[in-house]
Formats: sequence, structure tokens, C-alpha cells
Amino acid sequence: MTPARRILLVDADAFFVAVARQVDPEGAGRAALLIVGGRPGSRGVVCSASYECRRYGVRSAMPIARALALCPDALCVPVPRAACSERSRAIQGVLGRFAPVVQASSIDEWYCDLAGTEALYGHESLADTARRIREAVFEATGLYVSIGGGTSRLVAKMAVEVGKPKPGSGATGVHCVAPGEEAEFLGRFQLAELPMVGPRLAETLARMGLETVREAQRWPEEALVSRLGERTGRWLARRVRGVDDSIVSPRERQKQVSREDTFARDLDDDDLLERELLRLAVRVSSDLRRQALRARTVTVKVKDADFRVRSAQRTLGGFIESEGAVLKAARPLLRQLRRKRRVPLRLLGIALSHFDDDDRGAPLPATQLGLFAEPTASASPGVSRGGGGEGKGEGGEGLPFPDPTESERDRALTRALDRIRDRYGSEAILPARLVDPAHETGPRVEE
Repeated sequence: MTPARRILLVDADAFFVAVARQVDPEGAGRAALLIVGGRPGSRGVVCSASYECRRYGVRSAMPIARALALCPDALCVPVPRAACSERSRAIQGVLGRFAPVVQASSIDEWYCDLAGTEALYGHESLADTARRIREAVFEATGLYVSIGGGTSRLVAKMAVEVGKPKPGSGATGVHCVAPGEEAEFLGRFQLAELPMVGPRLAETLARMGLETVREAQRWPEEALVSRLGERTGRWLARRVRGVDDSIVSPRERQKQVSREDTFARDLDDDDLLERELLRLAVRVSSDLRRQALRARTVTVKVKDADFRVRSAQRTLGGFIESEGAVLKAARPLLRQLRRKRRVPLRLLGIALSHFDDDDRGAPLPATQLGLFAEPTASASPGVSRGGGGEGKGEGGEGLPFPDPTESERDRALTRALDRIRDRYGSEAILPARLVDPAHETGPRVEE
């Protein structure tokens, strides 16, 4: 008989708040009401807030101004990024002493697969092992973690939410679900609380009279298939019973490289916005090259002055990595978003995805080359035009955007610039438009 899987999810409790208090014990360390994300009056958003602040309705991703309106007595501090990175690495180092496989899900969350460690730990319960891990993390870092455990990543993810020692919860920081008890455990949750059950699917299920996991568990699998389709129906039938075969791997495949800026004031000038787009293209393409990646899909994201978030996306016929090609792919998307809804913008971002190791050997359309080549009037044969948000990947008069050109000479030149910037600083060489003080837009908040 195959032994049951032993999966843990380790979640650092109020990670950014806890690190901010360690870094500044006399300031943030003494503030019960603490918001981490930016200074008062900034255009940033809440990264994390203490449990005491959350009682006032303060939540992650909320604008700082809104958070301080709800909790005016709170101390608001920037994210201690370097310290957070250092503490994250320290926690992962501790986990590596206990688990043969550790996968970082985010800066403050890790999956651990303890398969094959039963004899090593004297066949103690998974919960006992989790408690020892929790103690070891605190001894090494001074930070508390909550740990959920079970036979799958899904169950561990839901269990850690139950184990978090929130004020008044009575939880101890560890909650593990025994093999065979997965369905009973998950029955306490709403369907919308399950990972990967998004708002649209939750609305569809609600129209079917299904709002809780327990209600969905009563439906036979074939009944769910008949209403939701083969793929979604079978997936949901397995999920509500805790069946999840996804593995814990040491390193998840990189899915996206992105950069965003929140402006010090809303911008409505097209020239200034395209200048900021250039600034983002320089930074995000540099991030891409540092990870030895090239991308096919470019997404431009905006947040309007009224906080409406919109995006446009296009997938190219070949891979790109240079800042010039990224800008040429992104500029028509920004212009399209501006035509759709002409309002001042408070945020602008570029994301690159669909990397050159994602196709697993699938043939690609030919890439346009040539340093001085003229762009074609329409898309290359076989090019897929993805549409994210409001974007359709089309230019004026409904024609597809032409693909940007990028030659090996372009790539070599950009890498040479990288070497200069690595040696003399990120602003040693910049496009001329970015060093013109007449176009300065004020401080920005990277997100």
C-alpha cells in the first residue's frame, strides 16, 4: 500500500508587519496599529497590516489614503524590502533541514513535501513534526509561522488558514488533516474560498444552488459534468473532496516578469505616459535578461484615476528581450487602452510572459530580423493575438499590430548596455528621453 502523502504549507504570520517591527523596534515595534506599504500621503497601497488594523477594515492592496481614513491612528511605514528578502531566505533554510523538497510559493509561503521521512522522525504525527518546524523557525529568525498539513497541497493550503493564531481564534499555529478526513475538513468552507474557484465560477455555482463545499460534495460527479462541462465538472468534483495530485517541486517555472509604477499624481498627457512606458520597458526587459529569458507575450496594465484596472495583451510571432522591442510591442497597447477610455491614469505597468522554455519544442513562426527592417503591415503568419482585459491586439482600422523587429545585433547591443549598467549603476546609460528634466513626473512607487 502506498503511504499517504505528507504535505505542509508554511505561512509566515503577518510577515511584512513582523519584519518591519524587527527592523524598527522603537517605532514600528511599539505600534499596535501598523500599516506596511508606504508613507502617509503617498500613492502606494497597503502591503500588509497588523491584525489590530484589520479590525478597522484595512486590507492588503487598499490605497494608503483609504487605509488611514479607516484607521487614522495607525503608523504607516514603507516595506523593508532587503530585510524581508533576508528573512525569507532564512526561513527557507530552516525548512530545508526538515523537508527533502521545499518550494517557495511566495516570499512568505512555502510548500514542503515530507515523503519518506516517517522513519527519520520516529513515525511521529505530521502535526508534531510541524510544531518542531515552527519552533525551529522562531529560534532562527524570531518570526512565527503557521503550518497546515495534509495529503495534498490543496488541503494543506486550507488547513493553514484554520491554524493561524488570529486574535480570538484559539488556534495554535498548526493544523493538520489526517488521511481520509479531507472531504469532512473541506466541508466547512465556502466554494469561493477554494483556490482556483474564481468569482465567475462561484457565480455560476451559486445559480446552481451551490455555495458551500458541503453542498457540492452531495452532487454526483456526473451531475456536475452535465452542468459545468467535462473539464470543470470533473475538476470540481475532485477538488471538493480534497483530491489534488499537484506535486511540490523545488522551483516553480517562472510565469511572468513585470514592473509597475504608481505616479505621484494622475497623468493624462500622452507624451508623459509614453515616456513612463519607456522607463518601464527599460526596467522590465533588464529583469527579463537577468533571468536569461525571452518572451512572446506583452501585457500593458493601467489603473485609472477612479481605480478601474484595465489591460491589453498581445502575443508575438517570435521571442524578444531588448528594451526597444518591448517598447514597440507595448506602445500600441497603451494607445489602444487610451482610446477605449480617455481618463487620467494613476498606475502603469508592463508584464512579459510566455517564455522561450515554455513551448517544449513546439515549432514557432519565423522571427522578423534585421536592424533596419521595416515593420510589416500585418501580423506574421501563424501569430496568435491574445487579448487580456480590453485589449484585442489590434491596431488602427482593426488591423493587427505589426510585430516589433529584433535581430541578434539588437540583443548583443542591449546586453552590452547591461554590462555597463551593472558596473556603473542602472542609470549610467539611459534613453535620452528619460534624462530630460522637463518631462519629470514626480516620485513613483514601484509595485
